[in-house]
Amino acid sequence: MTVTKDDKKKIIKAFSKKTSDTGSAEVQIAILTAKIENLKEHLSTHKKDNHSRRWIMIMVAKRRKMLAYLKRKNPTKYSEVIEKLKIRK
Repeated sequence: MTVTKDDKKKIIKAFSKKTSDTGSAEVQIAILTAKIENLKEHLSTHKKDNHSRRWIMIMVAKRRKMLAYLKRKNPTKYSEVIEKLKIRK
């Protein structure tokens, strides 16, 4: 249901610039995307869980802001992240 430590390690390894890079925009966007996907699965079975619905909206907004930042700072990396995560934009 949640993103485990092993999942986060795999995401960090795939999107990081260096070995200890956990705070870059690319890594944060990828982790948020994994969390959003897990919540989508949860909401498909629990349709009346409004608390989780609220949190998914908050995470989507945060990811959108981070994507806008990445697009402004590094457009090529932005397009790579969008393509790799299969996010429509």
